[in-house]
Amino acid sequence: MTTTSFHSLRGLLIAQFFGAFNDNAWKLMVALLAIRQATAHMAPGPELEAATQTQTTLAFVIFTLPLVLLSLVGGTLADRLSKRTVIIAIKVVEVLLMSVGAIALWLNPAGGILPLIVLCGMGVHSALFAPSKYGILPELIPHERLAAGNGLLEVWTFAAILAGTAAGGFLLEIAGDHRWMAPLTLAALSVVGLVAAFAVPHVSPARTTGGVGSTIRIAWAAIRTERLLRLAIPGQVFFWTIASLFAQNVLVYAKAVLHLSDAMSGLPLTLLSVGIGLGAMVVGRLSQSRIEYGLIPLGAAGAAIALSLLGALVPPLVGTFLILGLLGVSCSFIFVPLNAILQWRSPPDCRGAVISFCNTCVFIGILLGSLAGGSLANIGLSTSNIFLVTAAVTVVGTLWALWLMPDVFLRLLLVILTNTLYRLRIVGQQHIPQSGGALLVPNHMSFVDGFLLIASIDRPIRFVVDAAYATHPLLTWLMTAMNVIPISSAGGPRMILRALRSAGQALDDGEIVCIFPEGQITRTGTLLPFRRGFERIVKGRQVPVIPAHLDRVWGSIFSFEGGRFFTKWPERIP
Repeated sequence: MTTTSFHSLRGLLIAQFFGAFNDNAWKLMVALLAIRQATAHMAPGPELEAATQTQTTLAFVIFTLPLVLLSLVGGTLADRLSKRTVIIAIKVVEVLLMSVGAIALWLNPAGGILPLIVLCGMGVHSALFAPSKYGILPELIPHERLAAGNGLLEVWTFAAILAGTAAGGFLLEIAGDHRWMAPLTLAALSVVGLVAAFAVPHVSPARTTGGVGSTIRIAWAAIRTERLLRLAIPGQVFFWTIASLFAQNVLVYAKAVLHLSDAMSGLPLTLLSVGIGLGAMVVGRLSQSRIEYGLIPLGAAGAAIALSLLGALVPPLVGTFLILGLLGVSCSFIFVPLNAILQWRSPPDCRGAVISFCNTCVFIGILLGSLAGGSLANIGLSTSNIFLVTAAVTVVGTLWALWLMPDVFLRLLLVILTNTLYRLRIVGQQHIPQSGGALLVPNHMSFVDGFLLIASIDRPIRFVVDAAYATHPLLTWLMTAMNVIPISSAGGPRMILRALRSAGQALDDGEIVCIFPEGQITRTGTLLPFRRGFERIVKGRQVPVIPAHLDRVWGSIFSFEGGRFFTKWPERIP
């Protein structure tokens, strides 16, 4: 992130930090008070685990239910009003809620119903805040900084979750008999967040008409027309359902298996948050100026491994902390790209609508995950078994997603290869439009030129490919994943014209098309004469034609340097 970008986000980051801190600290306080009351006379064992899981589920459900019911209202507010106005108003509500929480524990130190009502109010606060928080990011920073901006926001968010989760039990314990002092501290911190919210830059409302019904219709129309949104939203729902289940289980695991005190019970979730924060920074670095959704399956694999280790090994405290750190890093590889896709591909005039629609679906998933945790415990599954079930569901869901969208797996391979064997330096990426059709015309140096182009930009590319490769039995799955446009001179002018018309239609549909105008890989390392196909594609169309130069690829084993492909040593061993 540049200094200018950080300054534009500073008020938002501080406001988000204290909001997330208070959400998690208060949720943990309420859960711990409920667990303390429910298990006061129980000995360690399955009965205590089930009771702890039930009370934790209750707290999570009470917090999540308003998120399900009111996220669309939050999206409507985010589009109809200035997002800055919404952020400030919600921070005022947060100050009031934390003050009521202090009064609640002053009246009844054991807890009771009033803290649960305040927890529900914090759920309302989060539901109305989230669409404006995420929707304002693309209005404050340019696209090439969006992945890094999301990474920075998630670092601050999970630093707040880390601190809030760790502080919830600690504040409750040091307050002793004066438990009202703990939420009073949260009220003071919410005032700091309110002051910071006034530093958020002014932005204009996205639209001036429409209510909740209009928000749903607008969001659905945008999602239907954008393939990446159709990837991101189900991915978000699936991930947060799983995350809700294992995060709730981590708290129960801390109390029932690790036997941590109230002050220490938030420590495992804190380590999870540390991993998420570190992972978010790594994602921002790996993504560079792109939104790299190829990291998602890598994160899913890491999450499945970490959950399996927790369930199968039941490691001691240090081992648990290390595995939770790995789990946190893996999670950030999933949700940071998904959040960035959601902001990037949502139309600016209905970004709040799309985000709130997604949030509603996500919070339904979170609610189901919380209920699943309680249900699995009540049928006799231990916390370790619940981790194993979660790992299995993660594996199945990831394989299903890769089967539906194999191009994501291809991007994963390219992320790995371009950060190990090949190192990319991308110059002039700003010339690629963020929406609408465009024709790429690169030089053709090797067999991997197309893959290097895919790894260089974050929009999908439709390649015009020789039919001999497009229909080759060993390459069919790859060409299908890349959605190539086959072309063949062997079929005569009619087949060539059909391919060129398909490429033109793809441009009309707003896609990026790539054709290698030389028509073949160079055998000499120099540029060959251009053929006229690319002129036919753009004839009569007002789309940008973007030349691309692939440099220093000549000499790789995939080029014809030395008079042969593949069967030679590369110039340099990484």
